[in-house]
Amino acid sequence: MEELRFACDAMLGRLARWLRLAGFDTRFDPAATDRELAAASRAEGRWLLTRDRRLASLAGPRVILLRAGRWPEQLAELVTRLPLAARRERWLSRCPRCNTLLREAPREAVSLRVPPFVAAHAAAFRECPGCGQVFWAGSHVPRIHQRLAALLPPAGPSGRRQEHGDR
Repeated sequence: MEELRFACDAMLGRLARWLRLAGFDTRFDPAATDRELAAASRAEGRWLLTRDRRLASLAGPRVILLRAGRWPEQLAELVTRLPLAARRERWLSRCPRCNTLLREAPREAVSLRVPPFVAAHAAAFRECPGCGQVFWAGSHVPRIHQRLAALLPPAGPSGRRQEHGDR
């Protein structure tokens, strides 16, 4: 099954962030023009997500015109239109700021870039090679997992979304 990749227009920044948190490769460049975004989406084989009818008409066949105004409803709408599934092993694998895949980082390499208490007590660290941001499992991580689990349908053993007939 093809890996879903997205591009979000400037109006969908929060949706882009949550798609990244769910592990989806999601392009978001609010400075890109409509033509640049449509061309990049086509060239990279991405689904273009937008609320702008004019942009949707430029994008080609892989475009989804979202009607919802808030990101949770936008994600719910997207789930009804594409085979998105909760693949927990991919959650929090991408930088929510720049979309780069995160890598493990030793405590010594990041200890001066995090608060002292975190440097001493966090179990593990990950770093973004793109923007340098450091991540650790803080108290917000269970809330993110809970939100994603509530919004994304469970994945079956094959990694695809479970349908009602799947057992």
